[in-house]
Amino acid sequence: MTAKTTYKRVLLKVSGEALMGPREYGLDTATLDAIAADIGDVVRMGAEVCLVIGGGNIFRGISAAATGMDMAQAHYMGMLATVMNALAMQAALEKQHIETRVQSAIPMATVCEPYIRRRAMRHMEKGRVVIFAAGTGNPFFTTDTGAALRAVEMGCNALLKGTQVDGVYAADPRKHPDAERFDELTYHDVLARDLKFMDAAAISLARENGVPVIIFNIRKPGAFAAVMRGEGKFTTIVEPK
Repeated sequence: MTAKTTYKRVLLKVSGEALMGPREYGLDTATLDAIAADIGDVVRMGAEVCLVIGGGNIFRGISAAATGMDMAQAHYMGMLATVMNALAMQAALEKQHIETRVQSAIPMATVCEPYIRRRAMRHMEKGRVVIFAAGTGNPFFTTDTGAALRAVEMGCNALLKGTQVDGVYAADPRKHPDAERFDELTYHDVLARDLKFMDAAAISLARENGVPVIIFNIRKPGAFAAVMRGEGKFTTIVEPK
C-alpha cells in the first residue's frame, strides 16, 4: 500500500445509470471519460483497482420481467448489457493510458477474457484495471451481489459503490431533502433498516467476509481519489468496533 491511499486493492461498483449522464438512455461519452479519468488518478496513486458496471442504462432485466418476459431470459439480457458497458469503459480507460482487461462470467472469447480468478489477480498485480462483466454469470443475482462476490474473491480491502448521492440516506434525498444522512453504519443497521442502496445479499456477503462497503458520489469529479485518501463525503459500512 502506498502512503497516499487508505486501501491497497479495491473494487469499484458503478451503476449503468451513472454512465447515462444527462441522457435518458445509453452512454454519455463525456460522463464515461470523466469516470475513467477519476479511475486513472487512483491507479496512478498506486492502488489496484477492479470494476463491476451495471447494465441498467441499456437493459434492466427486472423491468423486462415485470412486463411479461421470462425472468431468467431477461436477466441474461441484462448481463449482456453489462458486457457492452465494460467494453465502453475499457476504451475510455485506455484513452487515459491505463491498461485494462475485461473478464466476462459468460464466456465470449472474441471480445474479452473469460473470468479466471488467478488471471484477474495477476492482472491487478501488474497494475492493470480489471472489469468484471456479466455479473455472476447466473440469473436472479444483481450486479451488486456480483460486485461483492468479486471483491471477496479478489481479496479487496474495500468495496466502493459510486452512486448519484454522497452517501447513504434514510430516504432518497432527491425526493426527501430532509432525509437523515449517515457517515457510518454497521451491516446490521443496513439490513435491519432495509436501506435500499444495495441489495441484502451483497451486504450479507460483505459482512461475512469483513469487506467494508463505501458509498460515495461518482458524479463529483475527483471523488473516487478523495475517498481513497480518506477525504470527502461518503458513508462507510463496517462491523462495529
